[in-house]
Amino acid sequence: MELIKGTKVYEELKEEARQEVEEEVRKEAKEEIKISMITKLMQRGMNSKEIAELLELDIEVVRKVVEGK
Repeated sequence: MELIKGTKVYEELKEEARQEVEEEVRKEAKEEIKISMITKLMQRGMNSKEIAELLELDIEVVRKVVEGK
């Protein structure tokens, strides 16, 4: 392991892995935010269609969140 540390290939792979992890974390955070927003808007009396239009989501995405709550 020590032989490859510090090499260009190692550093490139390490950077690529870091970027992939960051992207995955961003996707998960966005999903959590969507779920939170859908839930809050439902609590305020909006229906699934209104929420889907407002958040620019597919109606089925909103329905799945609503059914899961």
